[in-house]
Amino acid sequence: MADTTRTIWQQDLSVDQQLALNTAAVHLADEFGGIYGRETIERFLHTSYDQFAGRSTVPNFLPLLAERFARQRLQALARVEGHHRDGKPVVLFLCTHNAGRSQMALGFFTHLAGDQAVAWSGGSEPEDAINPAAVAAMAERGIDITGEYPKPWTDEIVRAADVVITMGCGDACPIFPGTRYENWDLDDPAGLALEHVRPIRDDLERRVRHLLDQIGVTAR
Repeated sequence: MADTTRTIWQQDLSVDQQLALNTAAVHLADEFGGIYGRETIERFLHTSYDQFAGRSTVPNFLPLLAERFARQRLQALARVEGHHRDGKPVVLFLCTHNAGRSQMALGFFTHLAGDQAVAWSGGSEPEDAINPAAVAAMAERGIDITGEYPKPWTDEIVRAADVVITMGCGDACPIFPGTRYENWDLDDPAGLALEHVRPIRDDLERRVRHLLDQIGVTAR
């Protein structure tokens, strides 16, 4: 059944995309094979691909995005199910488009926390790319966020988080019992010039530093 499902799912893909996804499945199996079986790994890879297939403007980049997102989801699931215990706090930053506020917050958190904590981000309506003004504003602080990409959230990612920071996603933000939630009321930088994004960036840095202090992580 698994092979039949995979064949149906791949029938609309180019040969290069199929090969890239097969390679991605091998990579993920090497990383998670001791925890999850082939069927689970391929299901996460395929559903991750579907998250981007309808909106990506660069089809050849889709398998890489799918692999990266599937890896994050499998890491989250491993934490939820108790397969991965490193004691590090996990923070999830959520906004509407995952292109501005949550990406800048993630950038500051990763830069300041280093390997002391884990952080992810997501959006209720992900854009195709990160806001260029947000990229430029963070670059002024010496932080490169161009390696990230707008993505949705999934249940396992939210459930794996110790703290969920919401920024404007409203009723779309997922709620799970036992998780700490905090809403940061910040302007959306979408469509704003760099000079108007800088105050949002600076506010985010202050909030991230305060959050790190609250969860017992020393900022670098």
